[in-house]
Amino acid sequence: MPFGADEAGKGPALGSMFAAALYVADPSALPEGVADSKRLSPERREELAAALRGDDRVRIGVAEITTERIDDPETDMNGLAVSAHAEAIDGALSGLGGDEPVPGLCDACDTDAARFADRVEAACEAAVAVEAEHAADDADPVVAAASIVAKVSRDAHVATLAEEYGTVGSGYPSDPTTRAYIEGYVADHGELPPAARESWATCADALAAAEQRGLGEF
Repeated sequence: MPFGADEAGKGPALGSMFAAALYVADPSALPEGVADSKRLSPERREELAAALRGDDRVRIGVAEITTERIDDPETDMNGLAVSAHAEAIDGALSGLGGDEPVPGLCDACDTDAARFADRVEAACEAAVAVEAEHAADDADPVVAAASIVAKVSRDAHVATLAEEYGTVGSGYPSDPTTRAYIEGYVADHGELPPAARESWATCADALAAAEQRGLGEF
């Protein structure tokens, strides 16, 4: 299909989620070695993302979902994933022209792939015909290319957080470095660090533990 979309950073306790969409009329234009971003080293992802961005045959859209949007009680992650995909797709297709809906494939961020496709299609401003599949980033080269751009965008965001706040790890709850950073920041400041997803259990638990320790001092 001419366009594909994927996200990175849906599950972390720190930082934004990113989605990327990539439009390419001829998939053979994709650089050699494109694969699901999880199968590639960070260095290789960077190389491929740079090649994709430097090719005028490839159109790219990237959407960022900030922690403020993630923590909004009126939202949920499935809905935010829909918004992210739609925003990225609209960015990739902006100015493309044409009257017919552009077909594309998303990596499904919902247990019901067809429902996810319908929601993304309805959320797009561009005329599109969206399909969605689980593990599409491993099966479709255009979606795989989008996964690379999304992951590189998320990694750059985390690197910026690290430059500003110190060693934050990957941002994922399973990362001991991330957990230590959150817990240490709460212990030192009595509040969650900037870019923390306050609604995530990892962050809420760290804050509750610090408050409990504080009560124990009285």
